[in-house]
Amino acid sequence: MSLLAKWLRPGKDNKNATHDAESIEQQALLEQYPTLKIMQDLFADCADLIHWSWPESQLDMLYFSHLAGNEEFAREISEPFRSIAPDEMEEVLSRSQYKPALDCRSASKGILDGNVCLFHKGSAYLVSVSLPETRSISQSETETSINGPHDGFVESVLINLSLIRRRIRSTRLKALKLQVGEVSKTDVYLLYIDGLANAENVQEMKKRIELVEIDVVHDGNMLVQLIDDHPNSVFPLFQTTERTDAIASKLAGGKIVVVMDGSPSAFSAPSSFFEFFASSDDYYQRWAIGTMTRMLRFIAFVITISFTALYVSVTTFHYEMIPEDLLITITQSRSRVPFPPLYEALLMEITIELLREAGARLPTKIGQTIGIVGGIVIGQAAVQAGLTSNILIIAVASSAIASFVIPSYVMSASIRLIRFGLLLMAGLLGNFGIVMAIAIIFIHLSGLTSLKSSYLTPVAPINLKDWLDIFIRAPFSWIQERPSQTRTPNKRKTRIKQ
Repeated sequence: MSLLAKWLRPGKDNKNATHDAESIEQQALLEQYPTLKIMQDLFADCADLIHWSWPESQLDMLYFSHLAGNEEFAREISEPFRSIAPDEMEEVLSRSQYKPALDCRSASKGILDGNVCLFHKGSAYLVSVSLPETRSISQSETETSINGPHDGFVESVLINLSLIRRRIRSTRLKALKLQVGEVSKTDVYLLYIDGLANAENVQEMKKRIELVEIDVVHDGNMLVQLIDDHPNSVFPLFQTTERTDAIASKLAGGKIVVVMDGSPSAFSAPSSFFEFFASSDDYYQRWAIGTMTRMLRFIAFVITISFTALYVSVTTFHYEMIPEDLLITITQSRSRVPFPPLYEALLMEITIELLREAGARLPTKIGQTIGIVGGIVIGQAAVQAGLTSNILIIAVASSAIASFVIPSYVMSASIRLIRFGLLLMAGLLGNFGIVMAIAIIFIHLSGLTSLKSSYLTPVAPINLKDWLDIFIRAPFSWIQERPSQTRTPNKRKTRIKQ
């Protein structure tokens, strides 16, 4: 390292050396056999750690009471040791529920997982009494269901695994346990169905998760940003959901699913751009209705990214495109507006986004009131004050409503962002700017990959069979193969006996 670099970063080498020394010392301590003194040193300054001691029985225990269940603690600890004689202690500890701890690493992890660590005559044992508090299973607030199941994931990974196991009762459903977070040590489970999921995809996903180096990961949406193919893209490359039926469907389709402790959502891979416009409810109603709804979402996508931009382009550069009767109406509507159409549209779009965020952050009842009353009052006041035109209010409101039609919130947020890009291009270059912006979007999408597979599958590369479950929701008898994007070794999906 040069002298200049050392001068610009004083003390950095010493700090890293100290940190490395502490890590080596910590690692050496964790490899030792667990004793009461060593474990108390490891958990020093932990005021919530409870230490109970029975000198007459030479028994000590360490545990966190807020991680233990009262009934489990009474059954495994209080009742067995309440009236036991000192000479019977070793016989009790030889039972199967009392597992020997061979090193401080396993003992400390057991305590952090909610177990009680028992110390008796130089030996250490772990007994599970864990019952962490978690909320009850309820319907997802971001992905409401009309006809389908109403159970959603919660923040406990074990409960989420049980919900998935109840839907896929097969020994071929595999779960690989991993950990992320140098400090948090968060449990992550990689799920796949053996014989349906591509082995290369499984190994690739496992490799990416194992390579993550970060202190704390709070949610699956954070983990997605650390392992996806293109972290700087505005488009989501892995599909996240809080619905158990959607995850079961992804697994059955040959995809890989990742669930994380502390996160009420799971994500699947590989995913394509068009999957974010599909909903589980499409399969719970007649295929014609599901097809119509899905096509409506693609129309909403076109409206939400182009409607306001087209208004700005036409009213700024291309008056000849407007019918004569409509032109008179637009001219009268904009006669009192002192701003160019671009500034006018940006003002209203930003106002809509402010109302949307305010409604999302406030309590439910107040948020609905803010969204409805605020939109009506501000829109009407802006028109009367001459800050905007009636036609633009209709265009902006239509774009906002169309964005809510898209079932995936993360995709809806991405589309809201690129809408501003199209708006700026329309204000600067007119229709040519809109076409150029759309071309840039398609070029960007064509270069994206999800778990090394094309993001625009089944359009690029083209696979007409997959269109039956992408652009339309064909009858189940027509959808006989799993998606080609998964590269599954077992393509056959549906077999209807005649």
